[in-house]
Amino acid sequence: MTQLSNALVLADVPADGVALGRLQGAWGVKGWSKLQPFSADADVLLSAKTWYLSAPTGSYAKGFEAFKGSVRVSVAQCKTHTDALVVLIDGIDDRDQIHALKGAQVWVSRAEFPAPASDDEFYWVDLIGCAVVNRQGDVLGSVQEMMSTGPQAVLCVTHEATQDPKLQRLIPFVAQYIDGVSLADKRITVDWLPDYD
Repeated sequence: MTQLSNALVLADVPADGVALGRLQGAWGVKGWSKLQPFSADADVLLSAKTWYLSAPTGSYAKGFEAFKGSVRVSVAQCKTHTDALVVLIDGIDDRDQIHALKGAQVWVSRAEFPAPASDDEFYWVDLIGCAVVNRQGDVLGSVQEMMSTGPQAVLCVTHEATQDPKLQRLIPFVAQYIDGVSLADKRITVDWLPDYD
């Protein structure tokens, strides 16, 4: 097994950590790694200088025998490359060392996210868990997840009484249906009636 670099510092993923991608293995011979982001918008990964890598499970777990849980790393460089990113981690300059990290999930503290460009832009992670209430005051449920249909994002809202994903309301996250978002109150007001499918 390749010795993991001293650049890897044992550290727990922060409580506000958000999983943003997965290391795909070595890229080139100088310690660069290819990274597949979980989102098409990789601005956070490109700007954050501290990442947390959590050990993968299954066939990728072999290189992580030297530590349990997660490590903190400093990012020297991160840039786009075709449909992925390539990253150089401080202190790792060897292809074998970076290949030993293949499969690691990449986390970034929510505190490191850049501020949204405008008041009507939101990070999906901030919308998860928000109560969804219509104009009439009916609680429709809470946002369990977000999904993209290509042209728009969609709120996947589940009512606590059911918690059945088959009974989710799918509400397009567009101005036509969204009256307002209050992150401070964890509340989204919508123009949507309870009997809409």
